Amino acid sequence: MPWNGSPDRSASPRARARAEVMRHSLTPAETRLWWHLRQRLPVEGFGFRRQVALGPYAADFCCPGAQPIGEVEGGQHGPGQRAYDAARTAAREARGVRVLPFSNADAMRASDGTLDTIMAALAAAPPSPET
Repeated sequence: MPWNGSPDRSASPRARARAEVMRHSLTPAETRLWWHLRQRLPVEGFGFRRQVALGPYAADFCCPGAQPIGEVEGGQHGPGQRAYDAARTAAREARGVRVLPFSNADAMRASDGTLDTIMAALAAAPPSPET
C-alpha cells in the first residue's frame, strides 16, 4: 500500500510543504547517507525516498516497501527537540512504522554498521509490490 494510501497514513498539507523544502536543503549528513543508500545499498525490491511526508511529520528517509524510517538527528537537538523527537517516534511506531535514528556522525561516516542496521530492518519485512 502506498504511504499516503490510507486515511491513517495521509500526510498533512504542512508536512508535505515541509518535506518539499527539506528535499532541496539536505544537511551534509543527510546528503552523505542518501548517497550511500542509493549507491552502496541498492537492494532488489526496496526503494528509498528522502524527505517524505507521513502524517503530520516529514521523514528524512524511508523505504515504503519495508516501512522503516531513517532520521538523522543533529547536534542541535536540545531537551525541547528531544521531547519532540520522542513524540514523533511514538506516533510513527503507533502506526506500525519502524524508526531508525542515526546521529550526524553515523550518517557522515555511513559506516558498514549504519548500513547493516538499515539492511537488518529491510530483512525484517518482505518487499512490497508498490516499491
